[in-house]
Amino acid sequence: MKKFIYASAIAISFLAADAALAQRVDLRSGDVSVLSGQKTVNVVYDYSEFGVGKFATEQEYLDKKSAEYNAKEAGKGDAWKKAWVEDRKARYEPKFEELFNKGMADKGLTAVTARPDAQYTLIVKTKFVEPGFNVGVMRKNAYVDFEIDLVESANKSNKVAEIGMRNVPGGQFGGFDFDTGVRIAESYAKAGKSLAAFLDKKLK
Repeated sequence: MKKFIYASAIAISFLAADAALAQRVDLRSGDVSVLSGQKTVNVVYDYSEFGVGKFATEQEYLDKKSAEYNAKEAGKGDAWKKAWVEDRKARYEPKFEELFNKGMADKGLTAVTARPDAQYTLIVKTKFVEPGFNVGVMRKNAYVDFEIDLVESANKSNKVAEIGMRNVPGGQFGGFDFDTGVRIAESYAKAGKSLAAFLDKKLK
């Protein structure tokens, strides 16, 4: 019983730390007001360069984890690595857009992928991922750092604004987020929601 109480206390402390590290949306440069009156904004996701946990690069993380899983069960690591990448299209991006679009509904702005005819594009760059963990009596939220560039679709080198978002937390209420992809997907959902709330205040 004492061990359970101690473990529960640690889990609660993780949640408290998570709340304390709640992210904020930081307009680093430029002006987002160009989105006023726009009906759609194109969205592009960039996963080309980011660290994972204690690993400087995603590749280092994937190589280490997949090797560990394969050592325990042949093919398990390969399947895990495949799922890690597929979660982007299957989970992360839909979550980001769902919450972003819900938050921007009153402004009439919708984020859509593969919409090059939109005047502006949001380039959502993943810069760091903390996968977190959930082992039952102990858990830690996932965290993702984002850099979001607002650019002209016809000339993506013309950056209109740059937005930073750090320590965006991800986890499911009740602790049923044993799968890494579920926790990270919630970080993308939170990012979409927070970005929409920020833009909602900025746009007329």
